Amino acid sequence: MLEHYHVSSALNRASIEACGMDWRRMGLARGIAGSMQPEQEGCFLARGERECHWFVRMNNTGGPVDVWQVKGVDDVELLTSPEGYLFYPATIDPVRLTLVQTDIPPESLQAAVMFKSLSPQEPAVTTPPTHTDRAVTPSPSHCLC
Repeated sequence: MLEHYHVSSALNRASIEACGMDWRRMGLARGIAGSMQPEQEGCFLARGERECHWFVRMNNTGGPVDVWQVKGVDDVELLTSPEGYLFYPATIDPVRLTLVQTDIPPESLQAAVMFKSLSPQEPAVTTPPTHTDRAVTPSPSHCLC
């Protein structure tokens, strides 16, 4: 079973520690793709460290990002956004979260070097993860935690 991760602006750290992940609380910082508003009603998750690394490199928040490990998510609970990214269609309580990396700078090259992989022999991912092979109906609303 792959680990699940969430990449978020470091500005969201205190809110995530106190309240968990909740797309309705978005506002302090842009989403990882640069959005100022939620893109789905849920929290985008990366499956495994390779996808997590890809989201770290995507960073369009305007500042450093944090990486959170998310416990207790089964892949069958994930939905696929119209863009092909997986998201969990519910809030995630703080007790299910572990902050595993902090303040990764926004520059792609620096982010690639700074990201501390638990599997260093795994190659960097340079193309977006796709999950279109899964028969999942996407949610009609939008959000990015």
